[in-house]
Amino acid sequence: MDPSLSHREESKEMIERTLILAKPDAIQRGLVGEIIQRFERLSFRISGMKMVHPSESSLGQHYADDPVWKKSVGEKTRASMLKKGVEMQETDEQIGDRIGQWNMNCLREPIIAIVFEGLHAIEAGRKIVGTTEPKTAALGSIRGDYSVDSFPNADKQKRTIRNLCHASGSVEEAEREIAIWFGKDEIHSYEKQTSGLLYGA
Repeated sequence: MDPSLSHREESKEMIERTLILAKPDAIQRGLVGEIIQRFERLSFRISGMKMVHPSESSLGQHYADDPVWKKSVGEKTRASMLKKGVEMQETDEQIGDRIGQWNMNCLREPIIAIVFEGLHAIEAGRKIVGTTEPKTAALGSIRGDYSVDSFPNADKQKRTIRNLCHASGSVEEAEREIAIWFGKDEIHSYEKQTSGLLYGA
């Protein structure tokens, strides 16, 4: 068997799809092209893209009423605020529920949904986008380069943080989210000529 064939098969197994949502603040600031360019520079291919005015149903599915997610978000928020000397009186679930509602409110204007496909798309996508809080996101990431919003500022204004885009956090999450925003006939697969240079395929 040709050894190069086995390497190609291994690479294909690592090809993933991730969902990127360009949020209303990215659209208003004219940064959608920059977001797309960051992914295309790493040779990720666009498998689907469209502008959407999210329905309540889509928002409810994207930000599912998940007790585990709420508790996790609540715990992280509580820990972050304690470091700043602020003790929160709400339960972790209440904090998570409030943040979930703020997230939904943030997406009640048109957004651009994009499916990118490529090697390690989930992990790479999260690096390209940067950590949740722009103020502490690394320079070179989208959030670190184009926003300085912070959790305290967002909390003071009783809104979710403005961080330009959403990126799927796992393969399972990406599959679930892509199915919310795209029909099967809206996702397309094709080969890019640069794939062989990056993936050895």
